[in-house]
Amino acid sequence: MRGTQIFCRAGSLLNILRDVDLSTYNTLALAARADYFCELNNAADALQAIEFSRAKGLSLTLLGGGSNVVIAGPLAGLTAHMGIKGREKITESDDSVEVKFGAGENWHDTVNYCLDQGWYGLENLSLIPGTVGAAPIQNIGAYGVELEAYFVALEALALDSGELVRFNHADCEFGYRDSIFKGAAKDRYVITSVTLRLAKKPAPILTYPALQKALQAEGIGAVPTPRQIADTVCRIRREKLPDPSTIPNAGSFFKNPLIAAAQAEQLRQQFPDLVAYPQPDGKVKLAAAWLIDQAGWKGVQRDGVGVHQHQALVLVSERQHVGATGCALLALASDIQADITKQFGIDLEIEPVLLGR
Repeated sequence: MRGTQIFCRAGSLLNILRDVDLSTYNTLALAARADYFCELNNAADALQAIEFSRAKGLSLTLLGGGSNVVIAGPLAGLTAHMGIKGREKITESDDSVEVKFGAGENWHDTVNYCLDQGWYGLENLSLIPGTVGAAPIQNIGAYGVELEAYFVALEALALDSGELVRFNHADCEFGYRDSIFKGAAKDRYVITSVTLRLAKKPAPILTYPALQKALQAEGIGAVPTPRQIADTVCRIRREKLPDPSTIPNAGSFFKNPLIAAAQAEQLRQQFPDLVAYPQPDGKVKLAAAWLIDQAGWKGVQRDGVGVHQHQALVLVSERQHVGATGCALLALASDIQADITKQFGIDLEIEPVLLGR
């Protein structure tokens, strides 16, 4: 690797490297290289990365935990790894607390930290991989809870001006696994911090059937503690999803599709075992894993990539396999999508962000 340094306004040095291997910066361990690369440890680093990329006429790609991305090829321009840390209490009342977190904080560590402080609400989101800064982009959700329920605001640097911008809840245009940062604001900002409002009194959310079943199986009473919920969610996730450090993966690869109730009923007539969940808005959420499993894709392996043998929603790669590339993974995903459309009339949407295409 070749390195060059530029001065930031505070007088410290931002180390920018050339031709960096990114296989350790994505949980799929896909082989890819960054033309330029740097680590962001504070907002000043982020601003200097923006200024460097603008001065050089380079694109700027941000990587967090690398757990929700597929790097399909070399990344041109500057790739910046988010490492901004920090936890700051903003306001507090008898019932709630607002806390600002650095965008580079590990998400699961943040959930545990909040539980240790007696701040509740995030327990259903335990063990979701990635960073705090990536959480609102995806509007992460699990077991009946979505991030937006606790979101207050975020701060982000605009790539075109370097201006620090605050986005409140409405500004983010949250949807199911969606936000403005996957649409109109995509690739336009570097998120530096996220502020959440958390409860000081437990209010368990136990609407998700799998969570209810797991709690009952463990003999936990009708009103579990937040820590019991978090521990149970962790056990469920570890049973369902492989550890990326052992089997490289990016978690759930496809979104659970939302369809009209009438279409869901037609499918149920044809497939009585269809796994589906009615939604408050009248739509029905289908289990993408069931569709993929039913279509016979679970365990399929080829070109160094495949579908996990125990969880059809997870695509995996073989570490150090020469064929385990982002292109091979996306080719497999495309074949799965085409087959699900053919068999069920359902279009599956890829959940991870696609880079290097």
